[in-house]
Amino acid sequence: MAQHFLLSKSAKTLTLAQVFRMSDADAEATFRKVRWTETDGAPICPECGGLNAYECRRPNGALRFRCKACKVDFSITSGTLFASHKLPLRAYLAAIAIFCNEVKGKSMLALSRDLGLSYKAAFVLCHKMREAMAQEMKGRIIGDDCPEASIDGGYFGGYVKPANLREDRKDRRLWKNQSGKRQCVVIVREHGGQSLPAVFKTEGAALAWIKSRVQPGTVLHADEAPAWNDLHSKFEMRRINHEEAYSHDGACTNWAESYFSRLRRAEQGHHHHIAGAYLLRYAQEASWREDNRRMDNGTQVHTVAAHAMKAKPSVDFSGYWQRHVKTA
Repeated sequence: MAQHFLLSKSAKTLTLAQVFRMSDADAEATFRKVRWTETDGAPICPECGGLNAYECRRPNGALRFRCKACKVDFSITSGTLFASHKLPLRAYLAAIAIFCNEVKGKSMLALSRDLGLSYKAAFVLCHKMREAMAQEMKGRIIGDDCPEASIDGGYFGGYVKPANLREDRKDRRLWKNQSGKRQCVVIVREHGGQSLPAVFKTEGAALAWIKSRVQPGTVLHADEAPAWNDLHSKFEMRRINHEEAYSHDGACTNWAESYFSRLRRAEQGHHHHIAGAYLLRYAQEASWREDNRRMDNGTQVHTVAAHAMKAKPSVDFSGYWQRHVKTA
């Protein structure tokens, strides 16, 4: 029997021991090559694009560059997701490695213990890494790489605790007895290819988004939920009734179900609560982990670091500490 990829030696190309053995100069060199790949790590001024920058370290030893052309000071992380960082770069590299090594997700409380951070710092750092993962999904069109895709929806959040006494309990299936906070994660996933998640109030609210993000001619697999009926007008549909079978006559939604299995296990085993304003980020993280599950961990770390270095400052957490961003 062939060995599973994740158990093989080729899947483990980076260890935490290697990261922690790095010096600060090694970590700086790594991030320089990740950010400025076209110059092999030579700094490029983010203000004028000049190549004549020289090292001008801060009094505390932190690496800083000064552009000879426009006299602007900048660092390796200036203008990126990790801009204005307080931790040494080696700690950020370790955080990415710890985050990528987890299969279902990483508890932010556990990460705070691993790196000696406050919970708030670990929370923001993890969400910035999720934001980096989401860079791959911008503008993605499903169906370019594979002619078949599965769609499905899963509801998260809005839990209503039942009353203690049975006679006081209400039917929580009724809309009037719900909290109104429940949201639906909709996933469109190619069979053997890429995936794309989004968050809506209901499955039916995702129809316009699905039509705009799925290539015409793609065969869509869906369950018997009536919310998907309108898609028959634009796509060839294969429907499966899960009360009768999980797969039948060439129709199945197993690729979408696999995604939700990972997301549910992340919710139950690590995060316990992934609803609210940041549900989309958790959904995108699960999507990235599913799409890159056959990639060795060293490449995963390099990929996330590269996305973080190419991305602009966080759209979720710029001004977070000043309460400029909605956190409810």
